[in-house]
Amino acid sequence: MKYSKHHIHQLLLLLIVMAAVPLSCKRLDGYNEIVSTDMTQPGPVTDVKVVNFNGGAYITYKLPNSSNILYVQAEYKINDNTSRQSKSSYYSDSITVSGFAKSQDYEVVLRTVSRAQVSSEPVKVTVHPDTPPYLLTRPTVTMQQDFGGVNITCLNKTKANLGIITIAPDATNKYQIIAQNYTNEDTITFSLRGYDTIPHQFGVYVTDQWGNISDTLLSTITPVFEAQMDKSLFQAYPLGTDARTGFGWVIQYLWNGTAQSPGYHTEQPIQPLVWPAVITFDMGKAARLSRYTIWNRGIDGSGNWLWQAGAPQRWVLWGREDQPVDETMPDEHNLPPVGGQTPNGWINLGVFDAPGKPSRLPNPQYTNADLAFWNAGFSYNFPLNLPKVRYMRFECLSNMAQTNNFFNVTELTFWGDPR
Repeated sequence: MKYSKHHIHQLLLLLIVMAAVPLSCKRLDGYNEIVSTDMTQPGPVTDVKVVNFNGGAYITYKLPNSSNILYVQAEYKINDNTSRQSKSSYYSDSITVSGFAKSQDYEVVLRTVSRAQVSSEPVKVTVHPDTPPYLLTRPTVTMQQDFGGVNITCLNKTKANLGIITIAPDATNKYQIIAQNYTNEDTITFSLRGYDTIPHQFGVYVTDQWGNISDTLLSTITPVFEAQMDKSLFQAYPLGTDARTGFGWVIQYLWNGTAQSPGYHTEQPIQPLVWPAVITFDMGKAARLSRYTIWNRGIDGSGNWLWQAGAPQRWVLWGREDQPVDETMPDEHNLPPVGGQTPNGWINLGVFDAPGKPSRLPNPQYTNADLAFWNAGFSYNFPLNLPKVRYMRFECLSNMAQTNNFFNVTELTFWGDPR
């Protein structure tokens, strides 16, 4: 667009006028700026009531009749060493205090604070929180021997943010932290592995997000022998009810030592469709299995398969030590209990579910953390009381596409005691 001399002259005049007019906007240098010059001391809160909960309390009150109140502040000690402050805006009639170390009386000091940062006279209130979550969890901690180490379980009934901390003595017999498991799950179970089959002393204590620490449970554990199953002994053992192979992705790729494509793939779709779909193989040697890892098709030359397509969503592993007998395996609504058997002797070794995407992004989106999680494989433990097995059946109950007419897996690795 071309401008005439007349237009240019008008534009210059407008800029001169704008420069001569003082700006009326004031720059705010942060939330800490005093927003009032009224230095009157505000009145205190009244009609204070307390409702206790595990590790804390809800405090309700009435605010003074003043438009100059900015917030209510609570000051209190949660243990012998740590003080906390909590704040609640003038829009609220309650404040939460939390993080207390014990179920006992604690003094909380309440003050209203004005917009000029002037505090009221203190109002003291006593709270008596119920047993804090970390102390509720500590008596439920159990340790038992596991393959290659120790299994630790406990209950977190309030689903609080807790840390389950494991310690063990070092070469100088001084206890050191060897594992820190932070979670808010209600049922907590994990294993520490890599230990020889000689007695080891372990300790477990529970901590919370405020640094409160329980006493320590100490136990001497003798790990059960564990070794990775020798994949050179694995071989296919097809039975009549097994799904048929598709795309040249044969079952032998499940133990070829790489989680890259190709792996095993059924027909797509399986025809005629029989679902759940089953495949069978021989590990070559019987063992008391301890755990396994499953890898699924990730990102390859054909695209992104993370949490998609034929990756199993839910599956059952079956096993037996004696010569296999074919049968149609029960669906997920008719399974025997774990450790139980089908009519023809297949033992239910467990029903397993794939974990969700850590980022929870919709497919096909993913983060680098999602990709690393997927590429590491999904690992699962077997119950300690299962018998030895040699022959395995993998039964896919559902796939991630929810089409339930095909599935694929790229690698399986098992650990146990084959002696």
